[in-house]
Amino acid sequence: MVGAAAMACTHGKESEAPSLEINGNVPQHFPGIGLLGFGAMRWPMIKDENGKDIIDQEKVNEMVDLALEHGVNYFDSAPVYLQGMSEKATATALLRHPRESYYIATKLSNFSDASYETAVSMYHKSLENYQTDHIDYYLMHSIGDFQALETRFIKPGILDYLLKEREAGRIRHLGFSFHGGRKGMDDLLALHEKYHWDFVQIQMNYLDWTHSGEGSAKYLYEQLVEKGIPVVIMEPLRGGQLSDVPAPLADMLKEREPQRSIASWAFRFCGSFPGVMTALSGMTYIDHLRDNLLTFTNFKNLSDEDFSFLEKVADGIQQYPLVRCTRCEYCMPCPYGINIPEIFKFYNDNIKEGTYVVSSEQKNYARTRRKYLLEYDKAIPTVRQADHCIGCGQCLNKCPQHIRIPVELQRIDKYIEQLKRETL
Repeated sequence: MVGAAAMACTHGKESEAPSLEINGNVPQHFPGIGLLGFGAMRWPMIKDENGKDIIDQEKVNEMVDLALEHGVNYFDSAPVYLQGMSEKATATALLRHPRESYYIATKLSNFSDASYETAVSMYHKSLENYQTDHIDYYLMHSIGDFQALETRFIKPGILDYLLKEREAGRIRHLGFSFHGGRKGMDDLLALHEKYHWDFVQIQMNYLDWTHSGEGSAKYLYEQLVEKGIPVVIMEPLRGGQLSDVPAPLADMLKEREPQRSIASWAFRFCGSFPGVMTALSGMTYIDHLRDNLLTFTNFKNLSDEDFSFLEKVADGIQQYPLVRCTRCEYCMPCPYGINIPEIFKFYNDNIKEGTYVVSSEQKNYARTRRKYLLEYDKAIPTVRQADHCIGCGQCLNKCPQHIRIPVELQRIDKYIEQLKRETL
């Protein structure tokens, strides 16, 4: 979810469209595709009459209409997003518009069952949901290395099936979303001549550009460009972290360009690379969309000085003990009921907002400590808190950020216990 800094940047009332005229002005590095893409992993939710979480279709329709009106035409979903509801909600909104006015991107999310029959069924279900005879951009979901490709797609015969579907025109472009390191990308790109990857989706933002070890976004991007493979960006805001950076760093960004939102810096970073086909934003609220549209109005590439500045901001972020969670919820549900993403969010938010308790010697320690513990209990029900983690490790292979989730939960639980015992 995009953070509070972007949410505060409003452009008129909720029901009013912003005064924007960017049709034809959206920078299009790839003909026909808007540089800002719409990620459908974070649609707004409401409760139904039984108290169940469902997607707010009315809000989805409103955002899709506004996006299409202003040149955003690439919509990315997956069968597994939002407990399986995202793809249908996205399709419902898009089907109200001419098929030629948008591009469909969706995925084959065969994590739990890699059988041929399940994969083919999932693919056809996507065609059915979108009521279309072709998918514009089809991704093999969350591939980190050759082993994942071989186990889930090559051995079951599903990759051969997808290649035939592409040859028949029912898949216009075939690629994969990548969650891995340098060797994984090298091995997959070694297959480019054989399979001809039409595009690849990677996590890319100014924090991951050089701060992700050997799997840095810089390396991944450069390898793809060298092969002439278009790049689709996911997590340009790192799950909202780059729209809600720690206060001292937010002050630096606002001082440099007071009229721009914090989030806009991250999007301008992504949009400044010519190999980028589109940068996906998982926009939950219409104000997120409006702010992003303003960022891409008469788009201006970052200068070398801007890039150097953002590198300093990234260095600053690294100094904070944040958990690298993007709240994708791939780790959920936890078999022991732990609300992993919300625990990490609560912890990260307090660090960024300066309400993190450092020691008993800090100013207003007693009040800050008491408030932290009270807010933790309010945000995370007791039975879903970090102390319930038994370290089973079932979440580890599911995390695209490769977070050592049990270790981080234990670290947070130890910190909470120290607060309770006043032993910091």
